[in-house]
Amino acid sequence: MLDSVLRLGFMLLSGVPEREGQVLDVAETFGYVRETNYGKLFDVRVEPDPNNLAFTSARITPHTDNPYRDPVPTIQLLHCLVNDADGGDSGLVDGFAAAALLREEDPEAFDVLTRTPVPFVFRDAGTELRADRPLIGADPLGRVREVRFNNRSIGTLRLPAAEVEAFYAAYRTFAELLLRPELQLDLRLSPGDCLVFDNTRLLHARTAFAQDGARHLQGCYADLDGLASTLAVLRRADTLEPLAQLFAGPGSAEYLGESVSMAEHMLQAGARAEADGAPPHLVAGALLHDVGHFAGAVTGHELMSGTDNRHSHSGADLLARWFGPAVTDPVRLHVAAKRYLCAVEPGYHNRLSEASQYTLRVQGGVMSPAQVAQFAALPGAADAVAVRRWDDEAKDPDAPTPPFEHFLPLLTALLRG
Repeated sequence: MLDSVLRLGFMLLSGVPEREGQVLDVAETFGYVRETNYGKLFDVRVEPDPNNLAFTSARITPHTDNPYRDPVPTIQLLHCLVNDADGGDSGLVDGFAAAALLREEDPEAFDVLTRTPVPFVFRDAGTELRADRPLIGADPLGRVREVRFNNRSIGTLRLPAAEVEAFYAAYRTFAELLLRPELQLDLRLSPGDCLVFDNTRLLHARTAFAQDGARHLQGCYADLDGLASTLAVLRRADTLEPLAQLFAGPGSAEYLGESVSMAEHMLQAGARAEADGAPPHLVAGALLHDVGHFAGAVTGHELMSGTDNRHSHSGADLLARWFGPAVTDPVRLHVAAKRYLCAVEPGYHNRLSEASQYTLRVQGGVMSPAQVAQFAALPGAADAVAVRRWDDEAKDPDAPTPPFEHFLPLLTALLRG
């Protein structure tokens, strides 16, 4: 959906809860609300003393919002709470497509509108805003990057007569082009619909409606950079799909003589670390500590048959594809941490499950004093011990276990580079 805003200029969400202020929550799922003189949130309904045509029942022709701001809000959201009025349908026009058509059909008009600064002005009792910008903004390569079009906000052009005439001729040509039916998408917003669109690309419009019919939308502004950032992070999360598949596939198998599956065990470990307020890298280490059991060359079943599969090392090597040492080191050392705790903590060995006591022998047994000293000197020893303790606790078949997707935001934030 976010990608469609960048590609097409808009998205239409349905089933958004019909609560006042909900549009702010929608905006905050992908970015940050832009507060203006209209507030963080504005109501689009008939007002007794309106300072904007949107707060009347009159027809509104295609326009962009707030062209008098610098920078202009680049995203607008409109959430429909009530729409029982006769009329009040919405329309969208692709300003980029219209600008491209203008350049093709009337290159001179296009040139005028890209090089003539227009004074956009807004004034009311408490606000005075102005931005001098062309109707069509292009970058140094000639690509259209912005359309500012709002006939109610244009101030007086103070230019030589010939330039004023050329501007208004081009302005009229572009305005007529924007009204072509093939460029406009008509839609009627129903309660629960939330329209999100690029205010630098799409012009929006509204038909007139009868004042005796209830029509109430709530809106807010946000910006494209926040949306693009969220989309980029989500696309980075796509690279974690192989891990998700490991949890859903091989991870669903029996966990080496325990009463939970391998995936359940790791998900529980991650959840316990999270519940204990562990930092993100340790939550990730707890969650992923045993991936080597079903991703390495030697399986966990071979470990149970007496062959050490060194799953801590193969798991850490696999995870290095995505994560740095803060995550991979505790994974690499969590088996050594079990051997260490058995040597230094009275009673620890007896608290291990029967399966874990068996694998301890296969994995090298209790550490010697020299090995204890060597392990304790490692920079990641304390983190590995923490992961080990969550590992030991995460074998309860009745414990609530979140899905792998629960951890995706945390894992995504930890991705390398």
